[in-house]
Amino acid sequence: MATPVVTKTAWKLQEIVAHASNVSSLVLGKASGRLLATGGDDCRVNLWSINKPNCIMSLTGHTSPVESVRLNTPEELIVAGSQSGSIRVWDLEAAKILRTLMGHKANICSLDFHPYGEFVASGSQDTNIKLWDIRRKGCVFRYRGHSQAVRCLRFSPDGKWLASAADDHTVKLWDLTAGKMMSEFPGHTGPVNVVEFHPNEYLLASGSSDRTIRFWDLEKFQVVSCIEGEPGPVRSVLFNPDGCCLYSGCQDSLRVYGWEPERCFDVVLVNWGKVADLAICNDQLIGVAFSQSNVSSYVVDLTRVTRTGTVTQDPVQASQPLTQQTSNPGVSLRRIYERPSTTCSKPQRVKHNSESERRSPSSEDDRDERESRAEIQNAEDYNEIFQPKKSISRTPPRRSEPFPAPPEDDTATAKEASKPSPAMDVQLPVPNPEVPARPPVLTATPTPKGEPAIIPATRNEPIGLKASDFLPAVKVPQQAELVDEDAMSQIRKGHDTMCVVLTSRYKNLDTVRAVWTTCDIKTSVDSAVAINDLSVVVDLLNIINQKASLWKLDLCTTVLPQIEKLLQSKYESYVQTGCTSLKLILQRFLPLITDILAAPPSVGVDISREERLHKCRLCFKQLKSISGLVKSKSSLSGRHGSAFRELHLLMASLD
Repeated sequence: MATPVVTKTAWKLQEIVAHASNVSSLVLGKASGRLLATGGDDCRVNLWSINKPNCIMSLTGHTSPVESVRLNTPEELIVAGSQSGSIRVWDLEAAKILRTLMGHKANICSLDFHPYGEFVASGSQDTNIKLWDIRRKGCVFRYRGHSQAVRCLRFSPDGKWLASAADDHTVKLWDLTAGKMMSEFPGHTGPVNVVEFHPNEYLLASGSSDRTIRFWDLEKFQVVSCIEGEPGPVRSVLFNPDGCCLYSGCQDSLRVYGWEPERCFDVVLVNWGKVADLAICNDQLIGVAFSQSNVSSYVVDLTRVTRTGTVTQDPVQASQPLTQQTSNPGVSLRRIYERPSTTCSKPQRVKHNSESERRSPSSEDDRDERESRAEIQNAEDYNEIFQPKKSISRTPPRRSEPFPAPPEDDTATAKEASKPSPAMDVQLPVPNPEVPARPPVLTATPTPKGEPAIIPATRNEPIGLKASDFLPAVKVPQQAELVDEDAMSQIRKGHDTMCVVLTSRYKNLDTVRAVWTTCDIKTSVDSAVAINDLSVVVDLLNIINQKASLWKLDLCTTVLPQIEKLLQSKYESYVQTGCTSLKLILQRFLPLITDILAAPPSVGVDISREERLHKCRLCFKQLKSISGLVKSKSSLSGRHGSAFRELHLLMASLD
């Protein structure tokens, strides 16, 4: 008999380091729920497969941080807008730049693909909304009406309307065929962050920083209902595919809402912080959130979430009277979108006097497209995700399977704990005579394949070790409370070696600090190198890196050999420190070194110049030695690969 698999309602799937610097935008592929695109301050757009650690593809070409990204419905194209106002469109199957669109004068805050035609809408900090024709590489129409930055754009399912949300607290609806605004929806008291069309009915939902969600009737252009009391600003909303409910990504929770009347069906606790985007696949809701350079993904099992029927008493809304509920909340009360069988007609083209609106593709645009590249980091995942779309398959396409939940349910909500375990808590595999039997999946954690080359600095647990083997055994809770001395003695028990290492390191750092206070920085660095402990060198460099003016040429001669050792270390923190120090040295001293070495010899004797020339020759020799190491590591993926590629470009003049 197969072993049952106990599933959770919500769980964390994975956490990745998406960029070498901060992540500024991300989006999930709505069709598959498996493709993730991120934009970062490193001016790159990276593509990931959910629950896989390696980057599939890295798209370059932007020269300023990427502020907004969006995938089209078939997940074949991706558009990214930068802080400078430029927009780039890539073809993911061909792995190349498709178009570069210029015209906005400020940050690109929002983007969206038209559901049928090859059009892209963009909203900017300059308050303008522009509709672009990707095929003709030009602006089709410009919509003006907002007074502040446009934060979100959404096309209607039939492709005839465009909804926009802005920091001016308003939502506007635009008619694409007529090229004019149809209606304005006021009422929010804070910046509107997100809008979403109902998949079937003429209904629009908008979420704001004022912690409210409003539903708008697109036939009567009036508010249907308003949900108040969200635990934080509303940053992501998503209708269920059948339109029965709306999912709201709130601070550390998922809330399921109905309208007419407004009501909360369910609240699921998810520790995702500020969730940035949502997608639904295989009856699972995928949520992604980012913090600095890290991106985390979470899964909510929708089969265990109430989406219709009775109302869940939300603590925030418990004091509000409940309106009489409808027996079937999925019944349509408005018209259904008329879905055309062909692509939409091209919007009306209007002439503009602005030079930026009517300029033809120039040689500068062509140069930008030549400099834009699509670097395939993981060929196997790339071929699996993008290439099969072009091939003819004689068998039905393989459907993606739901993400398996962790076996232990240690994050059960109070709601789950208060009711008996239902039959759905245990999922038994259903035998299929046409499919060969496979062993049940018991865990979502992959089997480790040996110790990695680089040990991440942000790991939650040691590699190949169990923390419980080193921690003291848990005593009976009835015993008397331990005093500090007894607690420290128990913690140190069995860790004498580690205590000796930490004590020695503390003494070494204290020695270096004393030298720094009595002498200069060069002497303190020499003393740290003489100790022959890389950890002390790393601690000292982390301080010096905070202030670039502390670096001198004679300091470089001492530090460069240590940087070469740090770049070859298996510890991520050591590699990061080495890359930062080397980058500062290259930016401040490489032009000086090359100029002095290229200068003709002086007439007469100049002691200071000879000393400076000797230091430059020594630094040049050490940099040449490091350049080979940097070049060999520039092909790595992820944060380290990006850092080494940047260093390789800075060291190009050495060749």
